[in-house]
Amino acid sequence: MRHRYQITVTDFRGARHFTLNQIMRRALLGTAGMIALALLGGAMVIHVLNGRLSNLNAELAILEAQRATVLAERAALQGERRKLQGEIEEKSLALMALGDELEHIELLIGLRSEPERPLAQRVNTASQTAFEKRLMLQSIPSGWPVYSEQVTSGFGMRRHPISERMAMHGGVDLRATRGTPVHATADGVVEWAAKQHNSGMGKVVRLVHNFGFTTLYGHLDRIEVRPGQFVQRGDLLGYAGNTGTATAPHLHYEVRHLNRRLDPKPFLRWSLDEYDILFAKEEHVEWESLVEVIRRTARAPERPSSLQGQTWSASLP
Repeated sequence: MRHRYQITVTDFRGARHFTLNQIMRRALLGTAGMIALALLGGAMVIHVLNGRLSNLNAELAILEAQRATVLAERAALQGERRKLQGEIEEKSLALMALGDELEHIELLIGLRSEPERPLAQRVNTASQTAFEKRLMLQSIPSGWPVYSEQVTSGFGMRRHPISERMAMHGGVDLRATRGTPVHATADGVVEWAAKQHNSGMGKVVRLVHNFGFTTLYGHLDRIEVRPGQFVQRGDLLGYAGNTGTATAPHLHYEVRHLNRRLDPKPFLRWSLDEYDILFAKEEHVEWESLVEVIRRTARAPERPSSLQGQTWSASLP
């Protein structure tokens, strides 16, 4: 005979009797109901989350497609940019080659842009003040961009050391070991500071100076300036190397006026001590009018504060 336990609950409504089996059944039913509700709620939550996940997957697929489109457009633009850059460099090289040919012809026939005239008739240097001379030395390329002060290959026609063909050398090669500091030879702004892929110059810095002058520094190992940066005479531009087409580390240095390449040697030697040498050696620049512009600038009522009381140097530091 099974033992039965009875629980009696008495209140104002009277007494009620419950057996243990009834309590257990009700507890189980309540637990089952709660579990069922929990399962139903979980199923609903899972359904909602699945819907959101599907939406997110659809949005992700759209974003991936857009990303692929953007990457394809970017690749196309980069290809177009490389193509345009190549065309620009090809045009620049063609222009340089044309200039080389013109300079070669001029050298062969002895052509000059103006008749030979005595220095005194072209530039009256005796009438220039010390300030005017120093202003010219600061504004126009002068002095050596490297400390060695040794020219290993001059300006003009030469046999190219690699191709072994006669070609115009549009600048001078200066002795410089790898890592030699390279300095600006005049105040100016950086027009180019990057590698030239088709010119053979490797890493190049090109400066634009006053009065139509530009200078170029080629075969650099490292560049320390950026395009658009203003530099003063003597500022560090980078370090010499042998990037590009070069047999050994050195600095290729060019001086140009109105995009015409000039022999840099007189500019390298130009200083207060040898002030007249540039006007005597270089005939392609209208020195008379330039000197007059310098004279008016120096005599202006209001001079820039940077020019007042400044110690000028005729040679690089």
